[in-house]
Formats: sequence, structure tokens, C-alpha cells
Amino acid sequence: MAVLDRISEHILRELSRNGRISNLELADRVGLSPSACLRRVQDLEKKGIITGYRAVLDRTALGSGFAAYVGVGLSDHSKSSQEAFERAIARAPEVVECHNITGTIEYLLRVECADLRAYKSFHTDMLGALPQVNGITSYVVMGSPKDERA
Repeated sequence: MAVLDRISEHILRELSRNGRISNLELADRVGLSPSACLRRVQDLEKKGIITGYRAVLDRTALGSGFAAYVGVGLSDHSKSSQEAFERAIARAPEVVECHNITGTIEYLLRVECADLRAYKSFHTDMLGALPQVNGITSYVVMGSPKDERA
């Protein structure tokens, strides 16, 4: 685990808010010269702290404004069952996040699609058809007052 100083933490906060900020503006905001700021950012990238840059998309404008978190329990807890489930999920474009978690279920998914009808199709035809799946619990997102995913 890397130990970061105040300036590097400030750089990360600024880049998290706006990954397209120019180096000149970033340097000004964190109180460094542009060359020192660029070296810091490159060092954070080299150390693997910054792993990439993403565009934040308006899912509604793209036709996938329906979102649900889905808890999935598996009937078999073997490694092969988990790997088969994960391979199937990797091929599902509706699944934008898949987390293997602790507790009474094995996976938490974030599913995004056009509408409830499309979600029902995904739920029935994709998830429900997987032999590893023992239980599915859906939590439909009604609003997101705070969402800092990049």
C-alpha cells in the first residue's frame, strides 16, 4: 500500500473529479509547477495507483436508464461454479459491475438496461438460465443522490 502525501492525495481528488483536466490547471489547483505536477501524475500511474481514465456516460441518453443491483446466490460454492458464473457474467453487456462478496449471497451485480421489460428478459433468460444460480434478489434503483463512480 502506497503512502501518499497531501499533494498526491489532492492530485488524485482533482483527477477523480475531472480526468480531462489539463496539467496546467491541475498544477495550479494543487500548488505545483506544471513539470512537477506532471512528474507526480506519471509516478502515480507508474505505481499503479492511477490505473486509467474513463468517461462518465449518461446512461439514459444511451437508452439504458434502468438500473438495478442484483444479489445472486449460487447453489454450489466450488471454484468451478464461481468461474463458470463469472465467465457468463463477463459476456452479459447489461452487467456493468460484478462483485464477489461475503454474506448470504456470493455476488452483487449492477445491471443497466433500457427498461423494466429488458431487465425482466435479462433476469429470466440470462440469470435464470444459469445452472449455478440458486437465488436472485433485485433492488431497482429509483434515484442516485450521490454517485461517484467513474
